[in-house]
Amino acid sequence: MAKRILNTIWRLKIWKDTRGQDMLEYALYVAAIGTLYAAVSPEVATSVCSIFSKINSNMSTAAGTS
Repeated sequence: MAKRILNTIWRLKIWKDTRGQDMLEYALYVAAIGTLYAAVSPEVATSVCSIFSKINSNMSTAAGTS
């Protein structure tokens, strides 16, 4: 039974689907650069923190959790 499920997964090529991967990588790069910049420049830290808080709030709302 498990072998049949694995064969179905491989046939659907779920593991090889890379659509959307680039956008995720770019978002991670931007988040890392923003975090590093906030660590170096304290004046920017408060605005970066508020931006990440807004993103977190929007993601929680979109996921249906408060």
